[in-house]
Amino acid sequence: MPIVERFLKEEAPDVLCLQEIKCEEHLFPYKAFNALGYTHHAVHGQKGYHGVATVAKIPLTEYSRLDWQANGEARHVGVELGGAGQGLCLDNVYVPAGGDIPDREKNAKFGQKLDFLERMTRWADGIDRPTMIVGDFNIAPLECDVWSHKQLLKVVSHTPLEVDTLQRFMDAHGWSDIGREQIAAPERYYSWWSYRAKDYRAGDRGRRLDHMWGSPEVGKQVTGHRIREDARGWEKPSDHVPLITELSL
Repeated sequence: MPIVERFLKEEAPDVLCLQEIKCEEHLFPYKAFNALGYTHHAVHGQKGYHGVATVAKIPLTEYSRLDWQANGEARHVGVELGGAGQGLCLDNVYVPAGGDIPDREKNAKFGQKLDFLERMTRWADGIDRPTMIVGDFNIAPLECDVWSHKQLLKVVSHTPLEVDTLQRFMDAHGWSDIGREQIAAPERYYSWWSYRAKDYRAGDRGRRLDHMWGSPEVGKQVTGHRIREDARGWEKPSDHVPLITELSL
């Protein structure tokens, strides 16, 4: 929470989406967020390493908790900003990492990841309102989204099969990849560095695993996008850094 508090005090976003909150809903730090002015909450939590939460300074209405994992894991929460029927739909998702072996026959977790994305794709096919989907997609789709395309081709998160599966999800709704529209390829753009590196800056072995995508009409309303890469160097940091998108709605 101290890291989140620092970020909120420095950036003061209207809405914050968190993934992998690792707590049940009754243990979520509501009071700490309320004290910072984030008095609107949609928390889908559970024991273990999952869970997502969306908190905001502005009113929101939770409208869905989709089980794209098909096993009850808390990996999605959807809200509407500004009140029911009035605003932008915002879907917060934590896509499974997929284990270490990119083969569904040898690694069930990899198959679950691909199936998760296929369920997301079927959902995207039916979207009929302005929507953003944000979160940890656990896939770096472009060659320039990883520190070494050649060395990571057989590493889960950058395999051609995952990239193709994510592309089908993009095509299902014609999503705008806000990050890459604002930070154009091949410009360096990473959001994750492994904990295994003592100094993440030294080797700079990053990947762009986190994404903010919008419906075509939402993409046209984006006025800015950036990352807080410095947050990776904060005390006891997350291995992911915050992404920030500004919109004129």
